Amino acid sequence: MRLQSSSVIILMKAERESKMRKEEDESLIIYLKKEVEAALLRTDSLEKENQELQQEVVRLKAQISSLKAHDNERKSMLWKKLQNPIDSSKTDVFLQKQSDFVKVSEEHSSPRPSIQELPSRKEKLAKVPNPPPRPTSVAPSSPKEVNSNKLSPAPPPPPPPPKMSVGSKTVRRVPEVAEFYRLVTRRDVHMENRINSAAIPVVAFTPSMIGEIENRSTYLSAIKSDVEKQKEFINFLIKEVESAAFKEISDVKAFVKWLDDELSSLVDERAVLKHFPQWPERKADALREAAFNYRDLINLESEVSSFQDNKKEPLIQALGRMQALQDRLERSVNNTERTRESMIKRYRDLQIPWEWLLNTGLIGQIKLSSLRLAKDYLKRITKELQLNECSGEENLLLQGARFAYRVHQFAGGFDAETTHAFQELKKIGMGSLKQ
Repeated sequence: MRLQSSSVIILMKAERESKMRKEEDESLIIYLKKEVEAALLRTDSLEKENQELQQEVVRLKAQISSLKAHDNERKSMLWKKLQNPIDSSKTDVFLQKQSDFVKVSEEHSSPRPSIQELPSRKEKLAKVPNPPPRPTSVAPSSPKEVNSNKLSPAPPPPPPPPKMSVGSKTVRRVPEVAEFYRLVTRRDVHMENRINSAAIPVVAFTPSMIGEIENRSTYLSAIKSDVEKQKEFINFLIKEVESAAFKEISDVKAFVKWLDDELSSLVDERAVLKHFPQWPERKADALREAAFNYRDLINLESEVSSFQDNKKEPLIQALGRMQALQDRLERSVNNTERTRESMIKRYRDLQIPWEWLLNTGLIGQIKLSSLRLAKDYLKRITKELQLNECSGEENLLLQGARFAYRVHQFAGGFDAETTHAFQELKKIGMGSLKQ
């Protein structure tokens, strides 16, 4: 009996220990689940923050490149101004002689302004800024209207329509393009025919050159003189930049040109404006960024729209020119679309037009302009295949199908002329594939 009771007690203890272990395991599992969930939440937040930081880095790189180009232009102008310091010393000696002569002749002549007063009058005339260009459509700039705009947020941009049309040109999806592209690429997946556009060398100013300029006493004294004598002029520019509000991006382009022309009278814009902490650098940089981006996109769109295929040019060179131009189009549009949301937000806050960044604006026009390249590209390859004078027929067919698919995806479809050019290439391609 005692053995049975002791065995029962041992079993009960074992059961209690197992229950306690199960409870501990369950509590440990619950704790680990909470830790995993918290880690997943932290991972998601870090990924979102990483994406935002990547977008900000891309935007800042684009802004840095535009500012570097602007600074290079300023430094080249400064270098030209400081190339002839001897001439300035000669003019100082001449003015000193003139002042001595005036002092001697003051006793024998009627009162008149001295030679020393004449340069000051000229400086005052130089300080008077030209009026800024008048915008074609004035945006609200009063404090009440600005506050009302801040209180009532602007509606989000409309989604791009399924069919884009510019004038009489209507674009629609052509599913046959993707099917033909897949059919052709199955035969030779490893063939790649990309032609990289030549890189444009950027003018680089060596540190020794910049140090030589900055160490010149004439340069430092000129900056000090601008800081002291151009206060009213710079304060006027500060008010104009702070109160600038536009509805058309073309007005921003004209305003930035006027602002750069006015600031070019300074010896060194950056060095002088550092002494004016109230200078609205953020808004001025945003205005320049918008104007330069718009100018570059407009120039690229006009270059593509005016593109003409030279029939006398060899086939490889002609196709390479079209591919390089399409590369530039896609690169510019992709860079703009990557930072579009952050740019639109900043431009709204600073009352800078932003609608041209949408697919219904200039970006959409640039995408549609690529259809001209696709049409000429397909016609050129179709003509070569019809003549049967080209070696590597399969390679040409693959190039045509790849370029057609690429532009089709970029522009969101084909218009009637490009669709016809594609159908002509497809007829020849299907015939060669059957053989």
